[in-house]
Amino acid sequence: MAQKKKYYVGIDLGGTFIKGGIVDETGDIVYSDKVPTESEKGGDRVAMNIAVLADTLMKHMKLEKEDVIGLGMGVPGMIDSKAGVVIFSGNLQWKDFPIAEKVSALTGLKVKIANDANVAALGEVKFGAAKGCDNMVMITLGTGVGAGIIAEGMMIEGNKSAGAELGHSVIVVDGEPCSCGRKGCFEAYSSATALIRDTKRAMEAHKDSDMWEIGSLDNVTGKTVFDYKDADPYAKEVLDSYFKHLACGIANVANIFRPEIVLLGGGVCAQGNNLVKPLQKLLDKEIFAGDLGPKVKIRIAELGNSAGLLGAAALLM
Repeated sequence: MAQKKKYYVGIDLGGTFIKGGIVDETGDIVYSDKVPTESEKGGDRVAMNIAVLADTLMKHMKLEKEDVIGLGMGVPGMIDSKAGVVIFSGNLQWKDFPIAEKVSALTGLKVKIANDANVAALGEVKFGAAKGCDNMVMITLGTGVGAGIIAEGMMIEGNKSAGAELGHSVIVVDGEPCSCGRKGCFEAYSSATALIRDTKRAMEAHKDSDMWEIGSLDNVTGKTVFDYKDADPYAKEVLDSYFKHLACGIANVANIFRPEIVLLGGGVCAQGNNLVKPLQKLLDKEIFAGDLGPKVKIRIAELGNSAGLLGAAALLM
């Protein structure tokens, strides 16, 4: 008799949209959809929207509740994953909200939640660029610097799942102000936001920069310095400084956890080897014990926007 296939509902809860999918045990997203989050209407409305989305997904696949192992969810903010409670989420404007209990009551499904960055890391370990690794760290270079840590195959979340905030470790004492209130954080130097800030500063300080060909400061993106690095010494200076600070943060992470792989995600990673090669060179030089210790490889995450959804489903696998 053929073994019955296992299905999971994965939910990636964002501030604007809730993305959901039916995921099978091999990591295939067999059907997906999304609905508006509507966080401005309160937590109960968001829970209802998640439940309606889950029901839509299951009906499309002709699945009953007993056909689904459960519902996993990645949520932005500080998450108590064991209790299923969102301690704080600025994106959703929640404080101590029991989202897992609410969604479980509405759907009749077992529900597990975790921080969205941790969930994305789990997705990459289970199905992506770090598949087969027992130890990895994922660093997401976006508006801020997010992180997810997998050690000996387990997510490292800290007390009440409030840890793994690697973006808020200081790499320059009394340095650039960070959104968290500290100064000199990894995030304040290595996020896409920081790269854009430093590019604009360089352009403002050097009116002869070739980067002005883009028209105005409003057109600066994280891609700008990469586009001009070979032609403009000011762009190269910004990029060299960015690499130096990013490699410093990665070396700190590598020395603490000694993962097999450090995965990089976020828009900046579209640069591929233009990002990875200089960072790998700096990391190999700075890591504790150098060649005497196990090598830590830097790679680009593979799953993109699917990482959160697949990792959410993997919470139940």
